[in-house]
Amino acid sequence: MREVISDKYMKNKKRNRHKLKGLTVLFVALVLCMESMTGCGRPSDETKVVLTTGFRRNEVFRIEDESCTLPEIMVYLTNIQNRYEKVYGSKIWETEIDGVTLEENVKETALAKMAQTKAMKLLAKKHNIELTEQEKETAQKAAEEYFNSLSKTEIEQMGIDEKLIASLYEEYALSDKLYQHIIKDINPEISDDEARTITVEHILIKTYSLNENGEMVADTEYAKSNAKKRAQEVLEKVKEGENFEDLATQYSEDDTIIYSFGKGEMEPEFEEAAFNLGTDEVSDIVETRYGYHIIKCLSTFNREVTDENKKKIVEKRKEEVFGEEYETFVDSLTRNLNRTLWESVTFIHDKEVTTSDFFEVYDRYFSE
Repeated sequence: MREVISDKYMKNKKRNRHKLKGLTVLFVALVLCMESMTGCGRPSDETKVVLTTGFRRNEVFRIEDESCTLPEIMVYLTNIQNRYEKVYGSKIWETEIDGVTLEENVKETALAKMAQTKAMKLLAKKHNIELTEQEKETAQKAAEEYFNSLSKTEIEQMGIDEKLIASLYEEYALSDKLYQHIIKDINPEISDDEARTITVEHILIKTYSLNENGEMVADTEYAKSNAKKRAQEVLEKVKEGENFEDLATQYSEDDTIIYSFGKGEMEPEFEEAAFNLGTDEVSDIVETRYGYHIIKCLSTFNREVTDENKKKIVEKRKEEVFGEEYETFVDSLTRNLNRTLWESVTFIHDKEVTTSDFFEVYDRYFSE
């Protein structure tokens, strides 16, 4: 059965960070699902749908003229599988989240990873970005090291050869190079105030509860009124000179008392009040959707932390610029999934198949 690869395989709208290096060569893939051409997962009008005559042997999917084969998927899948098992043991695959096993989750992540790799290769062509001969030689050396570390069983089970490994490393390196090309002129000036990180203590009197599904349910107005009275009583104790930390330990309904954060990281009301405090100053009662807060500022500025935060903000800006171009590009790509083959893919359960350093080898050869 032929299906169009969902946009969720091509883009990750919930990504936190995007650094094209090693395991994060492309957008970090989260829990993804395959959607049919019919129903709520229908591609946008801009998505081209082309009916082809069929898939080649071992071809998992096709994006435009770029193809991904089963051995390519198995390299990624097997390395991730063995990395998990080294830490958690083989029983980890019995874990389920909302009825989805961890094995199914990792499979979907592998498919997303490879789809993004192929899309990046197409975008590199658009920008006329190619690897130099030296970069290709580096990929070849990395491939030789990784391939020579494999046993005969591992090679046979994954169905790979050294040429395929070199091709994968070249595609990863091309993605790195493309990313650097697109963001090379992005270097915004970040002020101390924009990057400033403050540290506060706080006391929370909650105005919500959690239902059986773990969802927030707001208290009644009566309960909220009582909560505010308790907050006012605690604030009076603070004003009378009682130790803030002791009061927080006694009265706060938040497991965390101390927070360090920059702008845009907390609830707006909480953040505005906190950033307007001087060192050792205490706020009035601040209301958020979580309840009533009393905030004490411990530190308004730290040079080392601020400078580090500036770097993070610059990286985020670069990621946003790259993400806008990438997402616009993939919206118009034709993609088809060989669902029959894909649904037959499973982990390799063989005690002689233990390879797990495919990505580490790449990092050693291509890290800056």
